[in-house]
Amino acid sequence: MDKPRLVSAAELSAKAPPLEGVPTGVKGLDELFFALDPKSLKPKPLGGFPRGAAVHVTGVSDTGKSLLAEQFALKQAERGERVLFVTTETPAPLLVQGLKLRARAMGLEEGLLEEILIADAATYPSLREDLPSLFATLESGLGPRTRHLVVDSLTGLYEAKEIAARQIVRQVYAFSKRHHLTGVMVSQKRSGHEELSAEAAGGYAVSHILDATLVLAKVLVMSPAQAKIYRAGLGEMVRLLRIDGCRLSGHDTRTHLLYIRPEGLLEVGPPLGG
Repeated sequence: MDKPRLVSAAELSAKAPPLEGVPTGVKGLDELFFALDPKSLKPKPLGGFPRGAAVHVTGVSDTGKSLLAEQFALKQAERGERVLFVTTETPAPLLVQGLKLRARAMGLEEGLLEEILIADAATYPSLREDLPSLFATLESGLGPRTRHLVVDSLTGLYEAKEIAARQIVRQVYAFSKRHHLTGVMVSQKRSGHEELSAEAAGGYAVSHILDATLVLAKVLVMSPAQAKIYRAGLGEMVRLLRIDGCRLSGHDTRTHLLYIRPEGLLEVGPPLGG
């Protein structure tokens, strides 16, 4: 291994990848990331997550985190790019059941599921509790078309040992970077966390390490004022999405309405007040 040394930014610029968008499979989300037009210096839509980014998706239960992860995985399979999918919450056969439903709703053929390779850390504790075993399993699925990593959820890798969250997340992040993967990594919020903050179980370590954070939230409409703000009726549950930073590209900073459509797909709506 080469000895660490100081390297100039000019020397490293030759190794910097071009800024490219990866379509997410979620309607209304791709347009929320942007780059600057080199001539006009005005924002232009990137068309998805920045290629190579490790994207953190956090929220309390029933906000659409897993739907986002599944739609992202299926979109990449449709594009002919292979996905490594780590499931720590749902056993693999049940995950596949959900992927089939999502594929049908997205108008995709079930044959695309061949492009999604699943590491079942929900069923096999060795994958959940020993990162070298997990990484060795994932490496067996690497190839020229393997471009993405989905983890649902990171929290499952450090449950009951949140003090180690930063160390564990950093290793997953390093694995993703080492193999030039675009990552979607879900984490869980505790019910006591502020809904629209980037904090997750394990503290702020997750969002501090990963490249971008999407915060998903839900609000029960209980007053006429809330009904006006959220464009919903009294007693309705409203879901929200906000991008809490992205190191690799520009992004929309507003809070958007978020819908789970009857067919079971996530869709980003208009911004509040917009």
